[in-house]
Amino acid sequence: MKIVSKKKAFAIIIALVSTCKIASAQDVDLFKSLDEQDKKDKQNQTDYTTAIFKTTRMINGQSIENVGAGVLDVKISHRFTPINAGAKGLWGLDGANMRMGVDYGINRWAMVGIGRTKGGLFDGFAKVKLLRQSTGKVKMPVSVSLSGGAIWSTDKASTYNNYSDRFNYSLQAIVARKFNDYISLQVVPTVIHYNSVEKSSIPNDFYSIGFGGRLRLTKRVNLTAEYYYRLTNPSDYTYGGSKPVNCLSVGFDIETGGHVFQFHFSNSPDMNDRSFINETTQKWNVDAVRFGFNIARVFVINAPKAVKI
Repeated sequence: MKIVSKKKAFAIIIALVSTCKIASAQDVDLFKSLDEQDKKDKQNQTDYTTAIFKTTRMINGQSIENVGAGVLDVKISHRFTPINAGAKGLWGLDGANMRMGVDYGINRWAMVGIGRTKGGLFDGFAKVKLLRQSTGKVKMPVSVSLSGGAIWSTDKASTYNNYSDRFNYSLQAIVARKFNDYISLQVVPTVIHYNSVEKSSIPNDFYSIGFGGRLRLTKRVNLTAEYYYRLTNPSDYTYGGSKPVNCLSVGFDIETGGHVFQFHFSNSPDMNDRSFINETTQKWNVDAVRFGFNIARVFVINAPKAVKI
């Protein structure tokens, strides 16, 4: 067997080390080039923010979210009587106000919904996305939606002089931002229009501003809260003989597959825009706070067509 001299062996080692250094340098250049390309690709595409909130309702009011295109969202909501009923009234669970409704996603930008509240109040609304929070090629710091609704009362009240008096309307702009995976906030300027009012001194349009927030506690549980401040507050306006107050609601969203359960406490017994924003008459305290829940179940009615490759 031929023995390699020490000089030749040393030269071979030097050559191998040099080759490894060159290959390593080429790898570093390659990885650097790939990173730069990834950055360029991200800059040329738009990433939209998703799951700002867990469902289309904060608690009583609208959230920035829409149901997906072709998806039917069935909602059942209960607001029980005040918890000060004690053990005799099962802490308010013996009595309840209920709303049943269905929402449908027309496309990824628009949805509609209808519902009925106990007592003969029917409501309907449409919500449209105007802007979506995003990063990348298109940078948008907030999401913006517009929601408009109508309420029709079947109650044969003596104050209704014309059939049109049974109708009231709401218009809301919803501005929301998801700051990170844990915190989301929204602001909701609102106007409620009454076709008929009791006195000429009471305006037909009532303005308010809503605030809503979400704090993620676990992967499937979120702490939520909403508060509506009434900007229009005429001194001679009463509802049911009482002076209206601002509505505050606090609760938890629990996501379980196709269901979202919302458990909360509120000083409002109602769930349509006109009633909970402008006709809540009991302040938030132990004598007025009510337990309630919302259950949302989604069904895919019109599945999107598969993309052919």
